[in-house]
Amino acid sequence: MSRYFLSPSPFSRIDLLHENIDAVDVGPLSVFYASEVIVALEYLHMMGIVYRDLKPENVLVRSDGHIMLTDFDLSLKCDDSTSTPQIISDKKYAATAPKNDYLFDHPSYTSSSCILPNCIVPAVSCFHPRRKRKKKMGNRGGPEFVAEPVDVRSMSFVGTHEYLAPEIVSGEGHGSPVDWWTLGIFMFELFYGVTPFRGVDHELTLANVVARALEFPKEPAVPATAKDLISQLLVKDPARRMGSTMGASTVKHHPFFQGVNWALLRCTRPPYVPPAFSREVVSDESYPETPVEYY
Repeated sequence: MSRYFLSPSPFSRIDLLHENIDAVDVGPLSVFYASEVIVALEYLHMMGIVYRDLKPENVLVRSDGHIMLTDFDLSLKCDDSTSTPQIISDKKYAATAPKNDYLFDHPSYTSSSCILPNCIVPAVSCFHPRRKRKKKMGNRGGPEFVAEPVDVRSMSFVGTHEYLAPEIVSGEGHGSPVDWWTLGIFMFELFYGVTPFRGVDHELTLANVVARALEFPKEPAVPATAKDLISQLLVKDPARRMGSTMGASTVKHHPFFQGVNWALLRCTRPPYVPPAFSREVVSDESYPETPVEYY
């Protein structure tokens, strides 16, 4: 039996995606896709939802080059209203960060993506950008929203083995920090094409997640900023993991994302726009592994 997908290729086909975009480096794509995933996770956490199933198969590239998340059957919803996002100032992050190796184009105000619903970022006009004021503004930061930690906790063993956070494997209970762990796994796979803790079988994979130290392959060459970000996301102790206390606001200010215009991200021209879509047949052999779900 074959399966037909009526959407652009999921990120799990990044090997095929790269074959079609030889002129585009993986660096700008990784920055762009990771940025949009972060904004999506931030929105979910503000809604009191822990995604719990971030992996390449669940990140789809739309026809305009932007991404969307899919498959929310493993998500955890906070029924209480105590997870109210707080407004903070980003003055504490105003210090100059090292220049990132990967930058992508500034927003294109004629891009077709500007007419799409701005569902996961603050409402900003894409058509009539304000003229720059003559008054010097300096590095004054605007307000930011922080939803972490999401006030929800689960003891469920749920997810896909290679992406499970240590606290899920150990059964100590988990919350929103698991999404930042899976972001680290996701980014590792973007650069290296493999996950960092995969073993010869599921049992060894889970043991590696809990006990094995993170190691980076020698090839391909990956920027130090990317390795540093991944290392901070893949801290085994959820209390010390990047994003566990201040959420996306901390992750966004990492030097890896230097140059990203978060407010206009959905109006930014993607580094790569897929060609006109044609139906693609995917065999059972290439269909992603079914997530495990034990209670």
